Amino acid sequence: MSSHTENQDRRSDEQSSDELDLVFNDENDINDMYLTFGLGNEEYGISINYVTEIVGMQRVMEVPDVPVFIKGVINLRGKVIPVMDVRRRFNMTEEPYTERTVIIVLDSNGVLIGLIVDNVSEVMEIPKNQIDQPPQFGANRDNAGVILGLGKQDDKVAILLNIEHLISQQIVDLQSSLSALKNSA
Repeated sequence: MSSHTENQDRRSDEQSSDELDLVFNDENDINDMYLTFGLGNEEYGISINYVTEIVGMQRVMEVPDVPVFIKGVINLRGKVIPVMDVRRRFNMTEEPYTERTVIIVLDSNGVLIGLIVDNVSEVMEIPKNQIDQPPQFGANRDNAGVILGLGKQDDKVAILLNIEHLISQQIVDLQSSLSALKNSA
């Protein structure tokens, strides 16, 4: 066996099955790409434009006087990042974290936030013509809710989230306060 083939085999063995290889070519439009993740039995998606990285679950430091869905903060390579448990945000039943639970780190207009999700699925290309408007129920009638639309690809459907509405002003304020504390220290 050649050393080139051995190196390829070793790299393949080293890659975990949960890793996502983000490979884009000229045919892909990054604005049509969505990172999909699972919560319970449902599949959700967020625009890949917001995603900075995906990290395994780690120690979360609790912060007092924040909304119940803010689990706390993490220290990721010297950056203190607020972390939202998306299950809590959506009033879903809490489940214990598993080895598949991850934190998706997002950057929304310079504000970093982590989303705790059950698992990451894949990156899907969903052109705008494959996105249906969200259902119009109760308080969501004005279309200003967290659901951007329902993205379809072949036989798959993902609930696409509006990150700007998912991240409340309280989170932006918390991130600003954390930055101010770090800068004054």
